[in-house]
Formats: sequence, structure tokens, C-alpha cells
Amino acid sequence: MFLRHVTMAVVTALLVFGFWSTRMEWTADMRLWRAIGDAAIVLLFAALALGPAAKLSARAGNGLSWRRPLGIWAALAALTHTVLIIDGWAQWSIQRFLGFEYVPQLGREARLEPGFGLANLIGLVAVIWMAVLLATSSDRAVRYLGPAGWKWVQSGVYIVFYLSVLHSGYFLFLHYTASFHRTVPDPNWFRFPLLALGAIVVVLQWWAFTRSVRQHRSRRISATASS
Repeated sequence: MFLRHVTMAVVTALLVFGFWSTRMEWTADMRLWRAIGDAAIVLLFAALALGPAAKLSARAGNGLSWRRPLGIWAALAALTHTVLIIDGWAQWSIQRFLGFEYVPQLGREARLEPGFGLANLIGLVAVIWMAVLLATSSDRAVRYLGPAGWKWVQSGVYIVFYLSVLHSGYFLFLHYTASFHRTVPDPNWFRFPLLALGAIVVVLQWWAFTRSVRQHRSRRISATASS
């Protein structure tokens, strides 16, 4: 397990560096927290893809032992991403986190980008869920909660998946558009790869689900016929 975590630390660092080095036009702080956030998304999607892939292919099943390390490092990256934003950008201001900024012409704070605060709240809920998953990602947690209770808690990863897609999708497709009150930056190259990765996870999940249903129905029919 130790070697797996060392490997995942290296993989996470490489992902962060890869995202960071392809967005040199951004400010240093934004480049860093966005790179860490995108690395978290990739690791989360990989962890989620392993489960259904293992049901579809025996070869993919050999990689199941990597699912927990992938999930742990996805959570660590997501938590780091969140702390950097709350501390470095929002500066622990709830108003700023929700998208309110001081407008001199109005003499007060105003919300300038519709959807920004909601997207941040969606991301925060996802990170809280990931913190719970991280805290229960151990054999000790399995023994304490019991297999059924542990599986129920871990099923929250699917909530995290959809919340993460919504959160990332907003910033990749909606936030930096013509309605943005500052200079609109170039489109983020990770937009369509994110959609592709998310679609792969959903397709694998539904493919594994339908196969399981068919196998279950086949066994029931065979059992009925033999009786």
C-alpha cells in the first residue's frame, strides 16, 4: 500500500504540473489551484471508472487495488484546491466566496456573475462529501461501520461525481463568457476532455449495470427452468 501511495503522489504531481504548465497566461495563484482541481477530477474519474470496468473485464479487475489510493489522492487534491481558493482568493469571506464584490459605482457589494456562488457551493458540498469518503477509506472504517454501512457511505462518491461535473462544467463553459465583467480569457482546453472523461464513466457504469441485470435475469430463468 505504501508503494501505491508513493506512486499516486508522483502521478498527482505530474498531473498538476501538466495542467499548470499549459496555462501560462493565467496568474500564478489561479494556475495553481485550477491545476490541482483538474488533477483531482482526473483521479476521481479514474477511481470511478475502475469499478464498472472490473465488472466488464477480468483484466481491468486486476487494477481494483488502485481504486482506494486513487480516491484518497483525489480527495487530498480536492481539499487542497478548496483551501487554496478559500484562503488565497476568497480570503475567508463568505460574501466573496458567493460571488459578491464591491462596486465603486454602486457604493456597495453586488453579485456580478450569475451562477458563480451556486457553483462554489456545489463544489464545497462535493469536497465535504470527499472529506467523509477520505475519513472512511480504511480497513478500520470498514470494521467500525460494518460492510453494509461502509458501502452506504462510500456510495456518496456518485454524488461527488455529479456535483464535480456541475462545478467544473460551470467554470469551463459558463463563467468566462461574454457576460464576464472583465476581459474574457481564451477557452480552457480541458473543457471537452472533461466531458469525454465524464461520459466514459457514465457509459461504463450503465454498461456494467445492464450486464449485471441481464446476468441476474439469466440465472433466474435458468433456475426456474431447472426446477
